Amino acid sequence: MRRLLTLATAAVVATLAVPVAAPTASTAPPGVTVSHETIPGADGVALDAKVIEPAGDGPFPLLVMPASWATPNLEYVGAAADLAYNSGYVVVTYTARGFWASGGAVEVAGPEDVADASKVIDWAGANTGADPGRVGMAGISYGAGISALTAAADPRVRAVSAMSGWADLEKSLYPNGTVNAQGAELLLGAGHLTGRFGSDLAELERAYREGRIEDALHLAPERSPTTVVDAINANGTAVMIANAWEDSLFPPQQMADLYEDLSGPKRLMLSPGDHATPEMFGAAGLPNDVWDSTRRWFDHHLRDVPNGIDGENPVQLKPINGGPWRGYPDWASVTGRVDTRYLGAPEPRHPLAPVTGELSPGPGAGWRHSISAGVPTAADSGPVMISGMLQGFGIPVGVLTPLVDRRGAGVWATDPYPSAVTVSGTPRLSTAVSAGSGDTTLFAYLYDVDAFGAGSLISHKPVTLDGGAAGGPRRVELALEPGLWTVPAGHRLVLVVDTVDPRYGSGAEAGSRVGFESPTGAPSRLDIPLG
Repeated sequence: MRRLLTLATAAVVATLAVPVAAPTASTAPPGVTVSHETIPGADGVALDAKVIEPAGDGPFPLLVMPASWATPNLEYVGAAADLAYNSGYVVVTYTARGFWASGGAVEVAGPEDVADASKVIDWAGANTGADPGRVGMAGISYGAGISALTAAADPRVRAVSAMSGWADLEKSLYPNGTVNAQGAELLLGAGHLTGRFGSDLAELERAYREGRIEDALHLAPERSPTTVVDAINANGTAVMIANAWEDSLFPPQQMADLYEDLSGPKRLMLSPGDHATPEMFGAAGLPNDVWDSTRRWFDHHLRDVPNGIDGENPVQLKPINGGPWRGYPDWASVTGRVDTRYLGAPEPRHPLAPVTGELSPGPGAGWRHSISAGVPTAADSGPVMISGMLQGFGIPVGVLTPLVDRRGAGVWATDPYPSAVTVSGTPRLSTAVSAGSGDTTLFAYLYDVDAFGAGSLISHKPVTLDGGAAGGPRRVELALEPGLWTVPAGHRLVLVVDTVDPRYGSGAEAGSRVGFESPTGAPSRLDIPLG
């Protein structure tokens, strides 16, 4: 697995860092010049930058684009040249401090990074034809987070496009008290390969390596846009958010929550793929739905172009398993109704069938069922970056549900649906759990399963119960990640809950027992959102 993550790190850095050859002044589109600049950031730190300017005297609206984690400013040059040539923007794309040729140390979108972005705006106003009254920021991943945080701190930023970013750093990398181990290794590996760690990041890595990540969580709030959303709203910033359904670093629910908290002009786009993959080719200047919307977003809010984007449904979702974009007036409208299914007692459906409980419309009698902790099963979320990227090409994370080891997993299934239904929104599991001593991690998976038992992963989520869960039972309310997925007629929905997933750290103690209960007065249930 370590070798897989090393290869994935190198591939991700290479892919994001150099999507296309950077246009020089002689090869840039007609009417556009590209120059290499060193811009003084906060505390005088030198920021390595590319400046793309349209011909003419201006003033032109300004777009500032911080590069992604571990990538240089070449990342956006293709898109920047297109924005300068076709829409008349001055674009400054720069490498964040601590990475590649920029000075300083990596501060993980800390106050220094936000101050750097404001210094870049200052520099552009003084050294280019940029209009300081019409400023926007855009970025992918790390650049998205810095853009959103700067919009809160600097009222000059009138519009933002945050692509594959995060809203809550803790919920992203430490969901429900569970370490996203593969994600952490990927980020740390890429950081060591291309950057120089600051004291905060070094502290975070030490805490992670020593298994005391809670000691470093104090770093997350000031680096999380959700913490400063009131300031974004007070500034009236127009915010566009774009993420992937299967983003293995910054999953979509926390971005949907941020979208809900925004009060100004806003737009949310979710599409199939993994971290940064829906926007990657658009950054290179190739046709791309997200970058096309980004251009229209800035054209409307910085150039007052009446292009109709303000009249469209602001929530735009592309189904995970294929189909055109669907528009909704708000996030709540994504779910038309909730189909509540109650978990029945797991038992064999016939002598040769594995133990499976029903997901039925009505609650049954109280029951209790237990599994062994620490037993790997065929159910898992797939490797970071790879699984979601494949889903973007129509290849889901699959499982043969009859082969899921029932010693280490609880499995529940609906009857086959007589007609197609669409899972649309956030599935929610409510059950009573009792566990042995020590921390216990549970992983819940929701699958679309055909008549032969072949399942495709729709959504998943981990949750870690601390040692206080010993004995029990304890009520667990677990929101899985949202999705938009059409379940064909004749297929079932299958819920699997186990205690091991290679993507995450696990507190499961091998050999201990985990019990699931459905008390008569408070039956266990799965709320399935339907469109």
